[in-house]
Amino acid sequence: MKIALVHELLTMRGGAERVAKILADLYPEAPIYTLLYNEKKLGDWFPRERVRTSTLQPRFPLSAFRFPLNHHIHLSRFPSAVEQWNFNEYDVVISTSSAFTHNIITNGKPKHLSYINAPARYLWDRTFDVQKHARHGLFGPLKQRYLQKTFHKLRAWDAECAGRADKLIAASNDVQRRIELYWRRESDVIYPPIDDFWLKKVESGKRKAERYFLIVSTLVPYKQIDIAIDACNKINAPLKIVGEGPDRKRLEQRTNHASQITFLGYQEQESLKELYTNASALLFPGIEDFGIAPLEAMACGTPVISFRAGGPLETIVEGKTGLFFDEQTPQSLADVLQIFNASAFDAELCKAQAQQFSREKFEIQMKQAVSNLML
Repeated sequence: MKIALVHELLTMRGGAERVAKILADLYPEAPIYTLLYNEKKLGDWFPRERVRTSTLQPRFPLSAFRFPLNHHIHLSRFPSAVEQWNFNEYDVVISTSSAFTHNIITNGKPKHLSYINAPARYLWDRTFDVQKHARHGLFGPLKQRYLQKTFHKLRAWDAECAGRADKLIAASNDVQRRIELYWRRESDVIYPPIDDFWLKKVESGKRKAERYFLIVSTLVPYKQIDIAIDACNKINAPLKIVGEGPDRKRLEQRTNHASQITFLGYQEQESLKELYTNASALLFPGIEDFGIAPLEAMACGTPVISFRAGGPLETIVEGKTGLFFDEQTPQSLADVLQIFNASAFDAELCKAQAQQFSREKFEIQMKQAVSNLML
């Protein structure tokens, strides 16, 4: 079979890009179509000779694409760009979509399998939050009106075109629910895999947790990291925060002189593994479609304390590999932190849970989905 891969934006490293990379490794001869490509950031994952960019690529400086929210100024151009690609020479197209690429045009030749990381949250779930955030600053009101108009048009396009793919694969049961809610389509669930790095060299024995909590996240508002900061400030608990992002300065301002909050920035995998292994627990206060960080923590034998929503409901076994807090507030999280006892959790149970989300399992399931599509 002649296969093509499609992914929205190859401009930063994230969970969606990790899934795209696994598919690129699985089908090494397949070209990779994308709206925009930053070779400096992703050339080692997706070599230039395999990448086919859209008509938008020459128009915008890549420096404008440091973080996803910066793409909003160009959103209105993206639908027409994905519709211009011609896939007639292929037998199968596999798209990984968080916004647009599930709506490419194939007309049944080739077959189109679309892996849905999530329906675009800024069009459906979080549209009012994004618009509210946009109104800040000198040109905020103008930007807000632009987004209101653009989001309305994009929602109509998304709903109208959501039937184009031959088969949809959802990244979680929560994503599957939203696919049915917004697009009125059925889908199968194949969970994203955890990187092999976290699953190899699994050591036995008891984990010796230190007395600090951990956050591993891109620092953007919707991750709700301020909830974890405020909760740890309330009970004077140490918190280490790994990651970079545009929200870092605001988050740092929520700390005080007596605070035990430490911002560690970006960490390489080996350092991050040590931080995971030694933490009392990973804190996960946002709402995610799936969430890889909790699985990385569990692979290191570390339990997770998460808000009771989204992907973690499908990966954390309550009372065995983690706990949940029920209200997305600092007080609700602080209440759980005060009763949390790291020694009550078995590191081997956490590791065994993470093993269920292996790359090998993901690859087998995706190959089977492609085979079923061609029957």
